[in-house]
Amino acid sequence: MTVLRVAAAQLTTGPDPIANLATATAAIRDAVAGGAELVVLPEGTLACFGTDLRTVAEPLDGPFATGLRKVAADLGVVVAAGLFEPSDDGRVHNTVLVTGPGVEASYRKIHLYDAFGSRESDTVAPGNELVAFEYRGITVGLATCYDLRFAEQFTALGRLGAELIVVPASWGAGPGKEEQWDLLTRARAADAQAWLLACDQAYVPPIGTDPLGIGRSSLTTPLGQTHTRLGAVPDILHATVDTSTVAPVRARVPIL
Repeated sequence: MTVLRVAAAQLTTGPDPIANLATATAAIRDAVAGGAELVVLPEGTLACFGTDLRTVAEPLDGPFATGLRKVAADLGVVVAAGLFEPSDDGRVHNTVLVTGPGVEASYRKIHLYDAFGSRESDTVAPGNELVAFEYRGITVGLATCYDLRFAEQFTALGRLGAELIVVPASWGAGPGKEEQWDLLTRARAADAQAWLLACDQAYVPPIGTDPLGIGRSSLTTPLGQTHTRLGAVPDILHATVDTSTVAPVRARVPIL
């Protein structure tokens, strides 16, 4: 298969995982009603930044992940969502869980948001492995938010064969941050020569240095062209990814 119907469920989460699971479940159902086969939710779907992450963190067999697995299984859809799981050193991992019929994968965010006055590494332990999975014959790579500032990760995912990269995010608002988000999502798609589906939290006014969201979830082509983009408010991006366009791009411009 080369054609996949995807959705980015741009939403706002709070500090309560139970309420956030209900919000996520409703968004997944809406996305599937619109035809989605792969639904991406933001970073921090379990709980927003600014929450005591050590308190809310759950293992990958905890109630939040189990709830996502159930709705994915019931609807026959693959779901990618950001959550926090305990780490061995007392911090947490910022993890993307991917679950659905025939698919189970997880990626721990490698590049931590120690920038713009924030110190994610104080509470989050970094991952150290690139992750890609197969779904309906398509190789899908994973990254999270601040990873977008590191081109080599996306080039490496392209070399692993990723034809689509999904990027849950909680991109903090601030001067120039919208332009940087737009630039980096386009650049990283071009670096990987892959489709890139980035799902951000909907816009929330900044609270201190905690990253929350600006919206602007988007799908970008392997040539770095914006295919579809949302605004700032909660919404669902629906689009069709045709991965048959990837190989010709890589053949014409063999940067990988």
